[in-house]
Amino acid sequence: MPIYEGIGAITDKLVVVMDIGAAYTKLGFSGEFSPRYIIRSEVRCKETGLMRNIRDYKDDQDLYDLLVDFLHSLYFKYVLISPKDRPVVVVESLLCPTIFRETLAKVLFCHYEVSMILVVPSHLVCLASLGIDTALVLDVGFSEAVAIPVCHGLPVIHAWQALPLASQAVHINLKSMLTANNTGISSLSEWELEDIKVRCCFVTPKDRAMELSKTTPSLTACPDVTYPLQGSKSITVLGKVRETVYETFFQEDNDHQCVSTMLLDAILKVNLDLRLQLAENIVIMGGTAMAPGLKSRLKEELYEQLKKDRYSKLKIKVFKFHSPPCKDNYTSWLGGAIYGCTELLGMKGLTRENYLKENRLPDWANMRDNLRTL
Repeated sequence: MPIYEGIGAITDKLVVVMDIGAAYTKLGFSGEFSPRYIIRSEVRCKETGLMRNIRDYKDDQDLYDLLVDFLHSLYFKYVLISPKDRPVVVVESLLCPTIFRETLAKVLFCHYEVSMILVVPSHLVCLASLGIDTALVLDVGFSEAVAIPVCHGLPVIHAWQALPLASQAVHINLKSMLTANNTGISSLSEWELEDIKVRCCFVTPKDRAMELSKTTPSLTACPDVTYPLQGSKSITVLGKVRETVYETFFQEDNDHQCVSTMLLDAILKVNLDLRLQLAENIVIMGGTAMAPGLKSRLKEELYEQLKKDRYSKLKIKVFKFHSPPCKDNYTSWLGGAIYGCTELLGMKGLTRENYLKENRLPDWANMRDNLRTL
């Protein structure tokens, strides 16, 4: 046996782990503690030369072409390995559209000829880094916030909750506030809004938010910030805007729904003996979950909601939040990297030969895959 293994022997052991999100994609290898790359989920259009997000596809053929170009950049620009005959772990949401997951599997198996795919749900695998099997997982990403209870290692699908309260909602709110306070600003790009949100904005405590919402608040907002744009242009981000832009998460809509009610409604739909355990094991992940002050404000809102009659059945006295050993934006990717190192890859993974027999990917929403033979 040689003392030194060549680079080929080393790379043959690597399992690619990818988490394709609506705004960003996390990419790396199994067994590593963080993704090697976090890039935008977009490709350059060959016809127009403009950048297109892969979520803005027109039909299945357009999505296929976008994913072919996107995965080509992932393999040959970033990780620099050949995809052929290499296993892949795909981390996805349980609410991922069927057209997207089917097209992704078709591209990986037919175009890039990967040997095996293991598709793992993000709400479940994020618990692998914590060593627990029961928790209430809230994923606050770009387009929506999704809460799914996980009980004894199984996602409770009938208790899922989802609302369009995520980064995109904050961007819309921020854009309207900025254009109202800055004349001459015609439009701001999505990435400029995100940069302003990340650099300048935060979630304020509940008492300050209620006071700042008054016409004549008695409190003084945080200092204003001048944000430079292209060239000599700049905009002023008022202190009130910096503190209140995230209030859209906690304002109830016509159905009395917000982020805090999502969690409590999800707890109400599980068995009585699991409710206290879920309240004491809350995991929040996603890029938007990294907003300063979000978790502490959410805890305030949860205690406030318990005082209402609609949640009088819940005998919860304390809420506890977990702190995963990584950043919130790639918690689910880390879980996928852990799963890629286990025997589950060979036991539950879908091989290329089995895929080509039926040309379909098993799905929990398909009754054909849920029937049990006695």
